[in-house]
Amino acid sequence: MVPPRTRMRMSPFSSNSDLKSSTAPGRPWLTVIGIGEDGRAGLSSLALSALDQAEFVIGGARHLDLAAPLAARAQTWPSPFADGYPMVLARRGQPTCVLATGDPFHYGVGGELARLIPADEIVCFPQPSAFSLAAARMGWSLPDCDCVSLHGRTLERVIPHLQPNARFLALSWDGSTPGRLADLLKARGFGASMITVLEALGGPRERIRRASAAAFDIGEIDPLNTVALEVLAANDARVVTLAPGLPDSWFENDGQLTKAEMRALTLAALAPRTGELLWDIGAGAGSVGIEWCLRHPRNRCIGIEERGDRAERARRNAAELGAVALEVRFGRAPEALAGLPAPDAVFIGGGAPEPGVFDAAWTALRPGGRLVINAVTLETETLLGSLHARHGGAMRRLALSRLERVGGMHGWRAAMPVTQWVVTKA
Repeated sequence: MVPPRTRMRMSPFSSNSDLKSSTAPGRPWLTVIGIGEDGRAGLSSLALSALDQAEFVIGGARHLDLAAPLAARAQTWPSPFADGYPMVLARRGQPTCVLATGDPFHYGVGGELARLIPADEIVCFPQPSAFSLAAARMGWSLPDCDCVSLHGRTLERVIPHLQPNARFLALSWDGSTPGRLADLLKARGFGASMITVLEALGGPRERIRRASAAAFDIGEIDPLNTVALEVLAANDARVVTLAPGLPDSWFENDGQLTKAEMRALTLAALAPRTGELLWDIGAGAGSVGIEWCLRHPRNRCIGIEERGDRAERARRNAAELGAVALEVRFGRAPEALAGLPAPDAVFIGGGAPEPGVFDAAWTALRPGGRLVINAVTLETETLLGSLHARHGGAMRRLALSRLERVGGMHGWRAAMPVTQWVVTKA
């Protein structure tokens, strides 16, 4: 399995446009074979034939051992992993085989290779994925489970999946992953959750063990393991809800924070869609960018923050809430915006933006993208009025009062009103 963080930009062949526009060999030359713990015995006759006819086979050391004996020249994947792609591309037009775990197109090397090589030059023979095998052993319907890879990825990415009574499957990085996951669950109020560790599925070393997170004591876990989790939440468990507006107390901050109610309205105005990129200019505690990323697993955000302490704080908040797709960059806009990928949405919060910030963001914003600015000062409100006159859009003033104690009684305390400008780029 390829470490999922390894992307094509790490390879010298970071663009496949030249290869895909060049004259193709006219027939498949690369075979990608998923191999399980049962080795050659689990391969189809077609997969075995392709493997035996290949002149060059590349895979992990475990894969090569499972596929033995091999007549072809064998090569283990180098480290870093991306250094192996030029080896494969250099074989173009010659019978070549890549070995992978299970289904190569499910968190595997198949998708990575397909970014470089035209699909009609690849033949794939998949095996059941680790998720499929684990669901079968657990008796779970796979479409009803969340599937997460922790192979080469941060453990915190599971946090949004910790929903009461949910079931999810996770590919482990190594034998320490189940224990680390148990510690995270206990710390967040999910100690009653049941963890099933499924090791070396589909082969003679298969083993399945089960324990609660609170009493997790499973040791000597095979590095090749999958975790099945049945989530049980205590009343005070920290559940990342599906709607925006998480409690303010969940964000470490120094006062530079878009409050929960205003944050929910701001996210609604930004209108996130699947797989989109947000620029959060003046990220502060990172709350808007974090909640943007939590709306969908493929959403991303680049937060720009000119104070180093706040940038670090935003990174900690993102990790605490599982918003692993938030990237916080320390710098001052508009200079820090240079060279960033074009956004689908832009948020500028707080005080008046520096000269040139709006122009730089507006120029970079994709057509159809949304831009939202929140103003709390008269000067910024005046700026929004002029921008509204030039670009259109919608403006609204948002006023909020919260109930607070007044002596022995209670009364409403008004927050500073916020003027919000929302505009879509034509």
